[in-house]
Amino acid sequence: MPSKFGLSVALATPFDGNSDIALDAMIAQGQRCLAAGCGSVTLFGTTGEGSSIGSRERERVVAAFLDAGIAAEDIIAGVLVDSVEDAATQAGHALSLGARNILLAPPSYFKNVGDDGVFQWFSAVFAMLGDQARDIIVYNIPSITMVPLTVSLIGRLRTAFPNIVTGVKDSSGDWPFTESLLKTHGDLIILIGDERHLARGVRLGGQGAISGMANFVPRDVKLMAEDGKDDPRIEAFVDELLKYPVVPAVKAMVAHQTSDEIWLAVRPPLVSISGEGKAQLARAFDDLFQSKAA
Repeated sequence: MPSKFGLSVALATPFDGNSDIALDAMIAQGQRCLAAGCGSVTLFGTTGEGSSIGSRERERVVAAFLDAGIAAEDIIAGVLVDSVEDAATQAGHALSLGARNILLAPPSYFKNVGDDGVFQWFSAVFAMLGDQARDIIVYNIPSITMVPLTVSLIGRLRTAFPNIVTGVKDSSGDWPFTESLLKTHGDLIILIGDERHLARGVRLGGQGAISGMANFVPRDVKLMAEDGKDDPRIEAFVDELLKYPVVPAVKAMVAHQTSDEIWLAVRPPLVSISGEGKAQLARAFDDLFQSKAA
């Protein structure tokens, strides 16, 4: 069995008025989450708007995190691109600096490609990475990619690349699928992306989470991710978040907690949550948690 993964925050990415990454605010947020018990920060994931962040920007962000004293082994890099070359380049850069893991999503532009095509894509990325390839967490988020990673495909990847594919982040939100994944591939690091299923999944052998909610309630999510402790407040608040586009809603909550409206900005094609939506989410959060403290 793999060692316990624990909790990684799916770090949101702040942008200034010119849509440039606000590095100081981003680093401070990462440091807050680590200090609150997160074992690592995941940069450039779905919550971090990773598909809107180019390769040169990614290199600047990672360099800034390292310069700020955040250890490479505390960094996970999301890779959310379609080109094999781009995926290998982005993953290779982070791995060369010592990143803990790569969170690698399947290509998403082409639909209905089937397991064979997706397997060949992952195989090509690993071949291009060569000796650098290691510690890959494949990312199942079909609501975004429209390309599901099936239980059988994950088995093929695990068998073909046993020293490369070490885990799965399952953000399907489909409990029967998650349960099947845990039963079939319990020798992999299975991370639960939907916090409503997190504690139950951990009790069945899940290794933790890469969590957007950890941006503003890290200590509470940690108890779910590490101890399998149910938290009805978090489950209820996820339902509230899902009434809105998720990334702008998460950033609205970081803005609410930090009193810094820089967090409200998103990059196109996303748009910021409305003032009314922000206020409704803040009220729901305060009613559930009775405090702004994470």
